[in-house]
Amino acid sequence: MSLTIVKEGIFTTLQDLGREGFRSLGVNPGGVMDRAATRIINTLLGNSDNEGVLEMHFPAGEIRFDREGVIALGGADMSPELSGKPISNWRMVTVTKGDKLRFAAKTKGERTYLAVAGGFKIDEWLGSKSTNLTAAAGGFEGRRLRTADTIKFDSESLRKISLAASPSILPRYSRFPTVRFVRGAEFADLTDASQNSFQTDSFVISKNSDRMGFRLSGEPLSITNLREMISSAVNFGTVQSLPDGQLIVLMADHQTTGGYPRIAHVIARDLPLLAQLGPNDGVAFHEVNIEQAELLTLEFDRELAMLRVGIELAHL
Repeated sequence: MSLTIVKEGIFTTLQDLGREGFRSLGVNPGGVMDRAATRIINTLLGNSDNEGVLEMHFPAGEIRFDREGVIALGGADMSPELSGKPISNWRMVTVTKGDKLRFAAKTKGERTYLAVAGGFKIDEWLGSKSTNLTAAAGGFEGRRLRTADTIKFDSESLRKISLAASPSILPRYSRFPTVRFVRGAEFADLTDASQNSFQTDSFVISKNSDRMGFRLSGEPLSITNLREMISSAVNFGTVQSLPDGQLIVLMADHQTTGGYPRIAHVIARDLPLLAQLGPNDGVAFHEVNIEQAELLTLEFDRELAMLRVGIELAHL
């Protein structure tokens, strides 16, 4: 069973939840930008949370299914159509041989995800199916997908029943979200006024943003103790203050270490809200503590576990 890229999109890659355990060697985790969307649609299909998905940007091109299968879409709403008929995100959809999937218009979000029941048959690199474009490894030949590429996937999990995820578990995407953060190691190096501004002002996503990091435009923040820092560990969601006082939020393809002050870390629960932003969208920040961040993560994990149980019971 396989699918074929009939018309390539602007930027489509195969990703999973990331490549962990190799940061000491300079290999970043990478993986999908929107982990919540990926986990939800994989759960819908009975896949592992970490199964590979296609991450697509608009215009997303056109995909032909060469045999019958079951798919699910999640993340950005790009008005998907299957052989000319509208379909919805966040539900199981049966495809037949020759069906073509296209995306008519982007209405919400920046990245949409396609999962297939049974998962993509792609060789792993360092334990992950994620595409690392810098290393030209992982995913589909270490590159973005192009016209005429064909990817095989398993059909063992073929299910005729159509189920959808409850709205309560879905990320609340917005073009101007408030995302929660915990303080970074150098937060105290900001002046009192800048500490306040970070939490009360809003910022705009710059056009100079990508999967490595989102540059934010806003009133410059000031550091009280300017010094040359030793490069230290950073992560997906780390907010760094640049020399000009502007900010950058590190995203999925972030480097393993950085030498700029780490003033905050966006909590895992809210990273999907950032992941669906594009140029000129806005963002604001709200502080929480570590305990609150952990509880929010556990809350999502619990809801996802309940979804998986519900899916399994529906197939009994």
